[in-house]
Amino acid sequence: MAKKFISERYKSLEVVDVTAQGKGVVKSEEGKVIFVSGVVPGDKISVETYKKRRGYFEANLIEILEPSSNRIEPQCEHFGVCGGCKWQNISYQAQLNFKQKKVLHNLKNLSGMTLPEIDTIKSAPKSYFYRNKMEYSFSNQRWLTEDEITDKSLAIEKKGLGFHKAGMWDKVVDIYKCYLQSEPANEIRNSVKAFAIDHQLDFFNHRDQKGFLRSLMIRNSNRGEFMVLIQFFRENKVQREGLLEHLKKNFDITSLLFCINTKANDTIYDQEIICYNGKTYITEEMEGLNFKINAKSFFQTNTEQAYELYKIVRDFAGLKGDELVYDLYTGTGTIAQFLAKDCRKVIGVESVPEAIEAAQSNAEENSIKNAFFEVGDMRKIFNQDFINRHGKANVVITDPPRNGMHPAVVKQLLFLEPDKIVYVSCNNATQARDLYLMKEQYRLVFSKAIDMFPQTQHVENVVLLEKI
Repeated sequence: MAKKFISERYKSLEVVDVTAQGKGVVKSEEGKVIFVSGVVPGDKISVETYKKRRGYFEANLIEILEPSSNRIEPQCEHFGVCGGCKWQNISYQAQLNFKQKKVLHNLKNLSGMTLPEIDTIKSAPKSYFYRNKMEYSFSNQRWLTEDEITDKSLAIEKKGLGFHKAGMWDKVVDIYKCYLQSEPANEIRNSVKAFAIDHQLDFFNHRDQKGFLRSLMIRNSNRGEFMVLIQFFRENKVQREGLLEHLKKNFDITSLLFCINTKANDTIYDQEIICYNGKTYITEEMEGLNFKINAKSFFQTNTEQAYELYKIVRDFAGLKGDELVYDLYTGTGTIAQFLAKDCRKVIGVESVPEAIEAAQSNAEENSIKNAFFEVGDMRKIFNQDFINRHGKANVVITDPPRNGMHPAVVKQLLFLEPDKIVYVSCNNATQARDLYLMKEQYRLVFSKAIDMFPQTQHVENVVLLEKI
């Protein structure tokens, strides 16, 4: 029989750090490590533990006895509920300091490489309204506040459009104003919700998998173009066209799209996206290059910082014009095309067919003749036959997903032995893990973190490796 957990209370503990998930870290006098939500490093707090994990405890915050000098007032009224922007209560400079500290810790303790002097993190010019893509969920049983539940006199509208509550897949927090995407994003979302309620359109029920309105995606570009995609769970032509016509008449939307998604999840990559009005894409521009972004395209969600990231990659690569470059996990080929004018040839590889189609289309649009793209699973396509077809790369750019590179890809990289590897990562822990596998053949020359996601714990990091 499992041993019953006995909660404990602790008073006047100082928050000394934050976890990768954004929780505060405290230690008791006996050395117990405790994670607490909603606190800031430097806070002195009282807590009560409620769960034991392997190596640490989780606790609820009872009281902030002495607030940290790093603590600020969150701007968003939904802070702490919607599950996003967990660091809004931390000053931006402190956010940068903690991100830099996390990168340094991972490189020092996980990479096995000798560290050079680490460059200062690149801050974001905008700490709010910086995202170019947001996705919202409809719900006919939105998350209710305690006041809404207990006050029987309130007339409660249970339909909502917003973000899932932290830790609750079936509860959506209704959002009035989000501070992440520029206007008219909030106006569009609120107008969709108001129209849907006024015209009695069914909002989705996540538990029962029933309803009409499923999700809303809004994208925008640095050229001021907006894309709106509405996912419907079933077809109702009259209601669907009524809502889409409402958007068409009231907003300047470059790309107005929809899909009918009847499957269990709301991912769109296997869905037919239908253009109701305008174009099937919007366009981002960087240094005279145009990138068409469709509904399924991967593009960095912070355009301004993406440009800074690509400049760092270009600087680290140090191309002189005669190099053959591989761009692994190329996505829609933005980095490959950004570097094309500085090298002899660049080969991009990506597993998503639509992304490669977009990369090829963008290269043609940009009149780039020396960028070539292949689709395939990186573990299988990046092999000796690939090298024989394209030649031996002098420089490799790799920008894998959060779980890093598969060991088979690392093994092939070591066999290839390029002079330089520029490794871009949105998860510095897995980046450092991969560096450990390369430490016998490569040395770490430069490392530069860039803040792509202010108000969150996430950070992008770029390293330059040179062959020993």
